[in-house]
Amino acid sequence: MNPTKSSNWLLNYIVLGIIWGSSFFFIMLALRTLPPIGIAFWRTAIGAATLAVILAIQKVSIPKAPKQWLLLWASGLLMSGVPAVLFGFAEQHVSSALASILNASTPVFTVLAIMIAFRAEKPKPQVLAGLGLGLVGVFVVLGIWQGFGANDPLAVGALILAVTFYGFGSPFVRKFIEPLKLDPKTAVFGQVSTSALSLLPFYLSGPLTIGPASFESIAGMLALGVLGTGIAYVLYYRLLATVGSPIASAVTYVTPVVGVAIGVLLLHENLTWHEPVGALVIIIGAAVAQGRFNKFLVRK
Repeated sequence: MNPTKSSNWLLNYIVLGIIWGSSFFFIMLALRTLPPIGIAFWRTAIGAATLAVILAIQKVSIPKAPKQWLLLWASGLLMSGVPAVLFGFAEQHVSSALASILNASTPVFTVLAIMIAFRAEKPKPQVLAGLGLGLVGVFVVLGIWQGFGANDPLAVGALILAVTFYGFGSPFVRKFIEPLKLDPKTAVFGQVSTSALSLLPFYLSGPLTIGPASFESIAGMLALGVLGTGIAYVLYYRLLATVGSPIASAVTYVTPVVGVAIGVLLLHENLTWHEPVGALVIIIGAAVAQGRFNKFLVRK
């Protein structure tokens, strides 16, 4: 690692974790004014506009081949469009803390997706162990022994479906988008811009707002678009180039801590004992599945 390039990687890491961990709080604010599909549309549209400005400043060209745009559209629906609608819907009925915790299970569902649809080889024992442990963590978070408790089962299903989309989206991007050799910012711009265009007719077919506009809701929406969908990806790819994927991808372990803290402190949400315990189990399971403990398990 080049010291001149890595001197501020920790700051990027912390800022990225705070931005993505805060997204669930911003969704709650935006829900005071916009319906879930409106949040998804404006989030992707504002994110696309932010990235368009960055691309223009850096003079980076956008794709021209129709096949590239078709693949970007598909990856955008998996990684941005559909999950954004589902998270918005779910947070009408569950806490932002619960949403942030279940979002931490994304690496677990990514492993599951690879096993189902993108498997290139027989999964290793630690992958299966990590997957099983992560799924147990999800059950603990939900308090499955008492049903879903006070949580709406439909909302919980929406959260799990959203994370499943993320799970399939990551290997899809690796298999179909990375071989295109596009600038990462260009790829993300293609994903969020096509998602915004896909969501627009659905958004216009329903109510444009569900409540009065307020400073808090507008600020939340702008933060989701500019920070959570625009700037965050720039920071992520910068982090990826500086310290590599093992450290960069570990930011998913930070976001639930931030999300829970904000939900409890700012939204005064209740936190049951089994939610943080389950979150810890999910994180450990994801780490095991990703091979982060292999160096401790391999005998020299």
